[in-house]
Amino acid sequence: MAKILLLSNGHGEDLSGSLIGKSLEKIGHQVFALPMVGTGKAYSRQGIKIICKGKNFKTGGLGYTSLKGRITEIVEGQLLYLITKVWHFLSTAKTYDLVVVIGDVLPVITAWIGNLNTCVYLVAYSSHYEGKLSLPWPCKSCLRSRKFLGIYSRDQLTAEDLSKQLDRDVLFLGNPFMDEVLTEKKHLPKCIHRIGLLPGSRRPELENNLLFMLSVIEFLPEKLLVNEGLELDLGLVNSMGDNDLKRLISKTSWQLVKNNSRKTTELIRNQHLITVRRDSFNSVLQSSDILLCMAGTAAEQAVGLAKPVLQLPGNGPQFTNTFAEAQRRLLGPTVFCADGATGSSINFANTANLAIKLLAELKGSDMSLKKDCNQQAKVRLGTSGGAKLIALDISNKITK
Repeated sequence: MAKILLLSNGHGEDLSGSLIGKSLEKIGHQVFALPMVGTGKAYSRQGIKIICKGKNFKTGGLGYTSLKGRITEIVEGQLLYLITKVWHFLSTAKTYDLVVVIGDVLPVITAWIGNLNTCVYLVAYSSHYEGKLSLPWPCKSCLRSRKFLGIYSRDQLTAEDLSKQLDRDVLFLGNPFMDEVLTEKKHLPKCIHRIGLLPGSRRPELENNLLFMLSVIEFLPEKLLVNEGLELDLGLVNSMGDNDLKRLISKTSWQLVKNNSRKTTELIRNQHLITVRRDSFNSVLQSSDILLCMAGTAAEQAVGLAKPVLQLPGNGPQFTNTFAEAQRRLLGPTVFCADGATGSSINFANTANLAIKLLAELKGSDMSLKKDCNQQAKVRLGTSGGAKLIALDISNKITK
């Protein structure tokens, strides 16, 4: 069996890479990981050895950020950090039989320079953005190399588009990051309506996103929560503890309360109540009727679960208006965004009203929204089992 290195450049990419890696291990391969961004927690959770110690940055790493985010990246030394990662890869590359890239142009170029047999899951690119994918230079030339044994896309449209552009087979076998949420059922207690709040996982952007979301919730009619059974659940990362939450809301009209009878922590403002759910993203995703979202991978998973997504653009550096607009092109017509300037009361009010409208459509007799959600889930994300299918195809290419 082969010695394989997973090379990824983002938190969402790490998640997909860890699931592919676990499937490769089950086949019998020896798997290691080199996350080019962050500490690679997804790999650690799967028990995959990380070969180079990582570091978290304020922007979450090199990627789709605002101008302020780009400047922050330079000031924090992320470019130098990236060069160090690339150098570490090149110095150890010859000890591996295969590199599996999960991400975009940066790890693709890195693998190409290493001149090793490579397979690529292009999770960061989709033809849904523009109708025809324009790969950044020199990604296309790298992917045409004989050293690149297999290429996998994140959707069928991209597979067909790239197969023509590269004059070689590009396969769509599913999205690994959908496997857990599609197969592992983790439901919250039943209720009449539920809105899930997903402010993202990167701090300190997470804090600013959460304040925006609280402002939206304040515009929801209290009778909707008290008389019509609307539950609000906040999917929060463990790194943001109760003391952090208390400091964040100290200048607002919200309070953090322990509910001993329900064994939950709650954010309360008059009759508005939000249940805090730490390390429960899958439960919030699966149980909610709609998702109020300021996240990347979580929004994709919501669409894959046939849930409407309601965006709330923030000040970044990641989830900006630009990012939100690109996400709508990627994920399709069941991702919604209300009118109004970012951070304005008009936008918060319009977002709350749009949430009420979407809930009414889902609970009404008109099934068009549900049908649209189911269709987009299949077209944009595919079915479960992507990690296993990609791993099997990679394994077959190694042994040929």
